[in-house]
Amino acid sequence: MTGVQLNNVIKRYGDVQVIHGIDLTIEDGEFCVFVGPSGCGKSTLLRMVAGLEETTEGSMTIGERDVTRMDPAQRGVAMVFQTYALYPHMTVEQNMGFGLKMNGHPKAEIDKKVGEATRILKLEDYLKRKPAALSGGQRQRVSIGRAIVRGPEVFLFDEPLSNLDAELRVEMRVEIARLHKEIGATMIYVTHDQVEAMTLADKIVVLRAGVIEQVGSPMDLYRDPDNKFVAGFIGSPAMNFLSGTVTADGVKVPSLQDTLKIKLQAADIGRDVVVGLRPEHLVLDPKGKTHTIDLTESLGGVSYAYLLSETGEKLVVEERGDERSTMGDTVGLRFDTARVYLFDAETELRIR
Repeated sequence: MTGVQLNNVIKRYGDVQVIHGIDLTIEDGEFCVFVGPSGCGKSTLLRMVAGLEETTEGSMTIGERDVTRMDPAQRGVAMVFQTYALYPHMTVEQNMGFGLKMNGHPKAEIDKKVGEATRILKLEDYLKRKPAALSGGQRQRVSIGRAIVRGPEVFLFDEPLSNLDAELRVEMRVEIARLHKEIGATMIYVTHDQVEAMTLADKIVVLRAGVIEQVGSPMDLYRDPDNKFVAGFIGSPAMNFLSGTVTADGVKVPSLQDTLKIKLQAADIGRDVVVGLRPEHLVLDPKGKTHTIDLTESLGGVSYAYLLSETGEKLVVEERGDERSTMGDTVGLRFDTARVYLFDAETELRIR
C-alpha cells in the first residue's frame, strides 16, 4: 500500500503558523488535487509531503512508513515542478536518466526505464534533442519522464502546467490523466485552477489559509458544497451570490424582486442569508424587467450574460442555443428553487 496519511500536520515559520492541523488520507492509487487561492498553503503542504519543508508538528506516513523526519530521497516520492529544471547541455535521454546514473544504476537498467517512460509519454522522436529544441509541453513531459524513471511510490506535481499556454494546458491535462490511468500510482497535484482540479482529480482538497475547507470528489464538491467559499471556488464561472432575508413566506431576495418559496424553520425568520445560484441553472426571461444586461461574452457554443439588478447586485447567466441576449436588453430570470443554495450571511456555512 502506498497511500499517504497526514495526522494533525502543522507548519510554522517562527511565530507564524501557515498550516493548521491538517488531517488527510489519500488512498493508494488515488489522484488527489490540492486546490485553493494563492497563499492558501497548498504548495507548502505538498513540499512537506516531499520533505522539502520540515513538519513542525504532527506526523506523516507513506504506505506503512513514518516519513515525518525522513530525508526527501528516502520517502519514495518524485516531484514535478512548475519550472522544468532540465539540464540545458543534456539531451532528453540524458536528462531522464541522470538521476539513476548518479545513483550508480547499471546502464542497461537506465536504458530500460528511460525507454519505458519514453513510450508512455510519446517522446521517442525527441530523445537526442536538447531542451532548447523542445516546446514547453515537450519539456514538461521530459520533466515528468524524469520522475517516472525513478519508480516512486508517490508522484507530486506542483502547478506543472502554469507556464504553458491555454492549448498546451489542455493537452497536458489529458496526458497526465492518461499517465495516471496507465501507471496507477498515487498522485498529489497542486493547482490554483479549479478546472484542472475538476478534470483530473479523484479527490479534491479545498484549502484556505492553511485549513481544509472540504474534501470530496469533484462532483460532490460541485453539487454539495459545505460553505460559500467552496461553492464559489468550485465551478466556472463562479456561483452567483445574492443577499436575502428569511421571512414567514420564504427567502426575500431584493435583487430578484421576489420571495423564494423555500421552507425554513420558524426560528430562522429574520435571519440574513446569502442565496447561491450557478450561472448554468439560470434562464433568461425576455419578458421580465428585473435586470439589465451589462455585457455579453460569446465563446461559440456557450455565451455568458453579465446582468445588473436594480439593487446593484451582479449575476452571470450561461446561455446556449441559437437565440441569445445582447447588451442593453432588459430581462427577468427563471430558475428551479431546488437548485438554490443558502448560506448563513455571517458564518458563510451552508444552510441545508
